[in-house]
Amino acid sequence: MRFAIRHTTHYTYELPANGAVQRLRLTPPKTKSQIIHSWAIETDGIDKAAHYVDGFGNLVHLVTHAGPYETLTISAGGEVETTDTGGVIGDIGEVANPQVFLRNTPLTGASDAIAAMAAALPSGKLLSRLHHLLEAIATQVHYVTDSTDAATSAAEAFEAGRGVCQDHAHIFIAAARGMGLPSRYVTGYLHVAEEREEVAHHAWAETHVPGLGWVGFDPANNVCPTERYVRLACGFDANSAAPIVGMGRGGGRESLRVAVVVQEQEQQQQ
Repeated sequence: MRFAIRHTTHYTYELPANGAVQRLRLTPPKTKSQIIHSWAIETDGIDKAAHYVDGFGNLVHLVTHAGPYETLTISAGGEVETTDTGGVIGDIGEVANPQVFLRNTPLTGASDAIAAMAAALPSGKLLSRLHHLLEAIATQVHYVTDSTDAATSAAEAFEAGRGVCQDHAHIFIAAARGMGLPSRYVTGYLHVAEEREEVAHHAWAETHVPGLGWVGFDPANNVCPTERYVRLACGFDANSAAPIVGMGRGGGRESLRVAVVVQEQEQQQQ
C-alpha cells in the first residue's frame, strides 16, 4: 500500500518565547516492510539543523529556534509504500545490541500481576508464546480513550484494566522483558478507514526473536503490524521514542495541538 502522511505539531505560547532546542525523530526509516518515496520536515531552522542516526536506528534532526516567537509549527510528511511482512522487520542496521532493550524504565517495570500473566501463558515455541501474550493483553486491558496519561506506567494501566495504545505497548514490553526478551517501544502511523487523527498516530511494541530479528506486536488491536502500519521511531518507552523532545526559554504557558493524517494513495503502475 502507498500512503501520503502529514504530521503537524503546533505550539502556542502565552508570552513570547526566547528560543528552543529540539530533537526531531520525524523521519521513518527504510525497513523490510516500508519504502520511503519522499519525506521532508518543515520548520524554522530545519535548513541548518544537524542530523544523525542514533544507536537505535532513528534519524534525528537537532533544530534550534531563535526567539522571540509566540507560535511554532513543525510539519513532517511524504509518501511511504508498505508491505505486509507479518510484523517481521528483522534488523535495520542499528548500532545498539538488542540486549540493551532488556533495560526497564519507570514506565515499563513489570508488576507481580504482569509477571503472573506472562508465567501463565501456554507453553510452546517462543513466537507462539508471544502471540498468546499479545492476545492476553488485548483481552485483559480494554482500549479506552483518555483513560490514562503520559505518566501512567505499565503496572498502573494493567491494574486498571484499561488504557490506550501507549499503555498496551508498555505492558507488552514489561512482560516480554520479564521473560528475558529484548523489547522496545515503537511510534508510528496507522491507516484506518475512518481516518480518525487520534488513531492515525499510533504505538506498538517490538521484540527481538532469535532467527527473525525484531518482530512487531500491537496489543491495542491484537495484531502484528500489517501493511497499514508505518514505522517512525523506537526507544525504551514512550518518552525515549517521542517524535519531538526539547527544551526552551520563556513563553509562559504552552498549548500543544497535534494533527496526523494518513491517506491511502493509488499504486503507480510499474
